[in-house]
Amino acid sequence: MALKKNKLALAIAAFVTGVTSGAIATAGEVAGGNATLQLKLSPIGRYDSGIRSASAAEIVQHDAVSQRLFVVNAQAKSVDVLDIADPTNPNKVGTLTETGGDANSVAVFQGLVAVVFAADPKTNPGKVVFFNAQTLERLAEFEVGALPDMVTFTADGKTVLVANEAEPNVGYTIDPEGSVSVIDLRGVEDPFNAGELQATGVVRTAGFDQFNGEADDLRAAGVRIYGPNATVAKDLEPEYIAVAHDGQSAWVSLQEANAVGVLDLSDLDAPYFSEIIPLGRKDHSLTANKLDPSDRDSAIKIGNWPVKGLYEPDAVASYSIKGQTYYVLANEGDDRNDFMDPDETVRVGAIPTTQFAPEVFGNATAITTLKANANLGRLTVTIQQVPKNAAGQYTELHVLGGRSFSIRSQDGTLLYDSGSDFEKVTAARYPTFFNTSNDSNLFDDRSDNKGPEPEGVALGKIRGRTFAFIGLERIGGIMTYDVTNPEAARFVDYVNTRDFTVAPNAPLPLTNDAGPEGVAFISADDSPTGKPLVVVGNEVSGTTVIFAVDVTGK
Repeated sequence: MALKKNKLALAIAAFVTGVTSGAIATAGEVAGGNATLQLKLSPIGRYDSGIRSASAAEIVQHDAVSQRLFVVNAQAKSVDVLDIADPTNPNKVGTLTETGGDANSVAVFQGLVAVVFAADPKTNPGKVVFFNAQTLERLAEFEVGALPDMVTFTADGKTVLVANEAEPNVGYTIDPEGSVSVIDLRGVEDPFNAGELQATGVVRTAGFDQFNGEADDLRAAGVRIYGPNATVAKDLEPEYIAVAHDGQSAWVSLQEANAVGVLDLSDLDAPYFSEIIPLGRKDHSLTANKLDPSDRDSAIKIGNWPVKGLYEPDAVASYSIKGQTYYVLANEGDDRNDFMDPDETVRVGAIPTTQFAPEVFGNATAITTLKANANLGRLTVTIQQVPKNAAGQYTELHVLGGRSFSIRSQDGTLLYDSGSDFEKVTAARYPTFFNTSNDSNLFDDRSDNKGPEPEGVALGKIRGRTFAFIGLERIGGIMTYDVTNPEAARFVDYVNTRDFTVAPNAPLPLTNDAGPEGVAFISADDSPTGKPLVVVGNEVSGTTVIFAVDVTGK
């Protein structure tokens, strides 16, 4: 099915006028509970892989049946299995391994573990392998698309969805088509019977071929399609999946495209993408959307600038309130510099003054001032699919990522964005290490490029309210928000267990938590302690940290 025309008209209107942060739509329905409920995350347990700067702790998932954590160890091309019966002392009890490429993601449903592995080379089809969480027995494998990057179960456990990112190779000589593999397990009575699981599971693929003739319309709506000689199907790269509360559809983040695909699951015999929703641009000239754009100003300067941010979410999660599904997105941002030559990004200071539209940016003197290193000169922007005037001059500057998290309704309407919260909170808590990166402790190091870089998100319900836990990949730490009212989310807490007195990749025996990648919430009902937990995998330090969630208020 093509991009709906009424949806397209609305998308173009939003794209042209820009998107603000904060409460945008009318007030929505709010679940019960205490609107002032407070949470505090306290680290109670840590597993150290002993591997630094090699992605040894990425995606984390919990199995309540066995009280085990499954942690993707990309460096070892495997999944570490941690016993957390005593969460203060997580203990490695096994490893899930497979021949081929990297392990990229893991999902668990009532003792059944699904792990996706890329091929070698990554442009070939990957696979999903199923394991028994308690015995660690290998049960079955199914071929999926190129570079499977995320896997999840539907709520009933009868369907497994795999986001096949299908990145190109270096040089863009091979560019597979992005897709989602839908593994139908409805006919499987005993998923732990290896023979039955292998023989009965069915894989179907949903791709984007039906949109190939609509590239121009999609671009006009704000979907970024810009790979060398790419079709729509090749250019869209599924990153993350969140399923709607009724299981009839799912949102699939298309990060580089600054869009989401709506996956129709109403007929599992024929799943398909029904539409592509552009996410618009964040106007950093608005008061709520300030940012610090320079790593060369020797100061924290969070202010307004004539810059538009492309949200480009990585992780996305869903929750429901009174039958309506809402989506929470971690607006990380990403480029294709690893594959494109030349890079798609440049610094503002490198753009010739004559390429700035004077009707937007002022005269040559004003533009020169804007290009100073202490202003926008060091800011990294993309030059792909950026608006220009009739003279071919840029009328906008586009940065990658929103430096925020957002909440959207099922039709894509932006209900809430955290604006400049992340930079303001981290600046207040860690002024000496503001916008540092995950591989160094340099002050202001990432202000010129995506700032704190939110990446992972997990949702959990506590005492009738829904909370979002968002990981900041660069400076580190977890932001907690009450998202029960999707139009007026409330900041709750920020915790960071990084030790800034040592290098992020400090060798043993030093331990440091750097580079949060995956975040998981464990409800009180599923927790070994009877109280909620949050688990974070840190890819730079190779550590997995377990937080107790302490609740105050009624």
